[in-house]
Amino acid sequence: MNYDEIKTRLGPCGIHCGKCFAFVDGPIKQHSIELQKELGNFDIYAKRFVNFLNEPRFEHYAAFKDLLNYFTQVECRGCRLDGCVLFKNCQVKSCAANNNVDYCFQCNDFPCDHSGFDENLKQRWININQKMKETSVESYYELIKDKPRY
Repeated sequence: MNYDEIKTRLGPCGIHCGKCFAFVDGPIKQHSIELQKELGNFDIYAKRFVNFLNEPRFEHYAAFKDLLNYFTQVECRGCRLDGCVLFKNCQVKSCAANNNVDYCFQCNDFPCDHSGFDENLKQRWININQKMKETSVESYYELIKDKPRY
């Protein structure tokens, strides 16, 4: 995948939008749609399996189905296009645009206090950008593209 294609998957912060549960073409959404189809009308069976299999976990099927449905409905296209649905306080997209950079590590002020991230995410953001700076955006993407985001 070339640099411009990678930009459709990685946010300016370097986090892999393409692997987010909310990403419109992401694997979590696609697998959720497939699982939803495979389960069909499982509600009736879940109720029966509580007693039939003596398995109380099936009592939670409605909550599971609700979350699965949510995963099939979210439609984020990545922060470069939509604005991220996860990190409401993120300031990276606007900061990167204001500084005319594709990724934070390309900015002379990196690392800075302009991300809007909490301490855990901030450290991840710094580590990701340092890795991209040391190798390249393309090398970093090749390293993480098939790994889970979470």
